[in-house]
Amino acid sequence: MKLKSLMLGAAAAAAATTAQAADLPVAPEPVDYVRVCDAYGARFYYIPGTETCLRVGGRVRTQVVVNNVLEDGAFSDRDSDGYSWLSRGYLYLDARTATEFGTLRTYVSIYSTVTNGENSTTLENAYIQWGGLTAGRLTSNFDIFTGQAFVGVVDRDWSDVTSNQIAYTAAFGNGFSATIALEDRSDREYGDYGGTRAPDFVAALGVSQGWGSAQLSGALHQVYPDAAANRTNNGGEDSLGWAVGGGAAINLPMLNSGSNIFFQGFYADGALSYITTYDGVADYNGDDTSTGYSLSAGAYIQATSTIGLALDGSYADIDAATGLNDVTRYAIDGSVQWEPVSGFVMGADVGYANTDIDTQGDQDELLFGVRMQRTF
Repeated sequence: MKLKSLMLGAAAAAAATTAQAADLPVAPEPVDYVRVCDAYGARFYYIPGTETCLRVGGRVRTQVVVNNVLEDGAFSDRDSDGYSWLSRGYLYLDARTATEFGTLRTYVSIYSTVTNGENSTTLENAYIQWGGLTAGRLTSNFDIFTGQAFVGVVDRDWSDVTSNQIAYTAAFGNGFSATIALEDRSDREYGDYGGTRAPDFVAALGVSQGWGSAQLSGALHQVYPDAAANRTNNGGEDSLGWAVGGGAAINLPMLNSGSNIFFQGFYADGALSYITTYDGVADYNGDDTSTGYSLSAGAYIQATSTIGLALDGSYADIDAATGLNDVTRYAIDGSVQWEPVSGFVMGADVGYANTDIDTQGDQDELLFGVRMQRTF
């Protein structure tokens, strides 16, 4: 009897001890929570375990452009596409770290596109910035304004090039800055060029203040004919092309926040890509170089809090090298866009262009487009 009581008591004591142990708190596993980084603006977060801030974003775009509907346009050629239907997805990555020499930034944007069943993937931008130094692929430092129209169904005449480059920008305060850069010549060749030898040298002076912004640009470009052209030229010397330009954008707060106008002009000798996207005239022929200028302007009006109106116009005059056709061209493009929700935009666009080529006459273009786009 005594033994039985002793065993029952021991069992009860063990059960009570077990229950008390189960009730004891257990230390949780450490969690490295994602922290908001507000040093560089909205939507940045610290990468866990680092002091690097990262912003991840993207965009989805779909659009249909009805190609040239005029006589002798796309609809007059059975083998030409009457419309171009595009869907595109973008990925943006922006990483920044504070250092004693300034912000260290790495930026990447990539997009994949399907147009009329054809697939492609493009590295849009990929660059490193540290203090005033920039290296990688991004918009040319020569470029000033590349249009206001929402879709831009016709090409307008200005410089709009993304290239591999290395650049240094010095900021002087009060919005003033100066940039010098070496940029890949490959993106600036109109005509039959030989292999790369020297990059383009680009310099720019800029100001950005409350009233708007302005820039002066200059470039030096090696005109380097390929072997066939050089033999035709009896071994003629290579030449140095150049270009200059300037432009300004003026804010129009009296209309609505975001409204503005811009105007710009460019002149080039042997470096036509710095004045126009039209590549139907070579930079050189024999020992002679092509020259030309372009003028352009545009306006964006924020008509209401959700509706924007845009209009672009440009004119280019190319005095081609001896033996080539001179060209004059003008283009106008206008759009209306509606942003019912922040980041989600729908719009329509119409554009007309006229290209007058010596010995060939006028070529007219009239195109229409619609686009739906979400940026996040």
